[in-house]
Amino acid sequence: KSNYILGKEVEVLEKKLENFTGAKYAITCSSGTDALLLALMAMDLQPGDEVITTPFTWISTGEMIALLKAKPVFVDIEPDTYNINANLIEKAITKKTKIIMPVSLFGQPGDIDVIQSIANKYKLKVIIDGAQSFGSTYKNKKDSNLGDISITSFYPSKPLGCYGDGGAIFTNTINYAKKLKILRIHGQTKRNYHKYIGIGGRLDTIQAAILLSKLEYFSSELINRQKVAEYYSKNLSDILKIPIVRKDRASTWAQYTIRVKKRDTFQKILKKKGIPTSVFYPVPLHLQECFKYLNYKKGDF
Repeated sequence: KSNYILGKEVEVLEKKLENFTGAKYAITCSSGTDALLLALMAMDLQPGDEVITTPFTWISTGEMIALLKAKPVFVDIEPDTYNINANLIEKAITKKTKIIMPVSLFGQPGDIDVIQSIANKYKLKVIIDGAQSFGSTYKNKKDSNLGDISITSFYPSKPLGCYGDGGAIFTNTINYAKKLKILRIHGQTKRNYHKYIGIGGRLDTIQAAILLSKLEYFSSELINRQKVAEYYSKNLSDILKIPIVRKDRASTWAQYTIRVKKRDTFQKILKKKGIPTSVFYPVPLHLQECFKYLNYKKGDF
């Protein structure tokens, strides 16, 4: 029997992801980007609404807000963790603000307690962009349990990656879970009956099968990543700026991100030694051409 999309393995994977994270509902989808889009759609984001997020992240974060004709509002980052500076969020809130969307950059969750208390105060929703941080923890809670909805990506280079594109959305709210499952199949409640405008956001069965195999080894992989990161930190801390992880959280080390004075020279030397490097991110979101209409300028953050 042909079983290419949303097959049995997808259901099994969703159950196993729920067990691993402790989240009540795991809904797989076609990519981390679609996970963000679906999360925003589930919260009924409307044109003109505002979403507070960080300018220092991959394009998807701001892009999906803009795709729905809502407005990304950027807030500066902490200079040591590179995550959104939670203490600056309140100043950016307006009557149009609907959602706060922090990114757990390079694998480490942001200051969620502060963010959540601001959200509660202003009756805002929180979506965690955990595309890089699946398996990380904040105060011993898995990152998939943070916020109203949390998303992740299974892009091949992510901590838990499949052999193509894939993603997942986590929530402890049944109404979101029900709506997300409908939205990912074109807003369909039963075959040929469409309740919402949705998208084709399903996960391929073959990717689910791959993720099921890899999930078995994932906990031990996280331990190994931690060991490598500790080794780097111990040996590099005297010569360059190493990443900082706050005491109350654990990173998945999606990247080990360093800051050096002469970057180009440094990269050339490493390349000769066969060590690949990449710049994250050469152009922050507020300076991207597609966001020119937001009127940010260099030096705003």
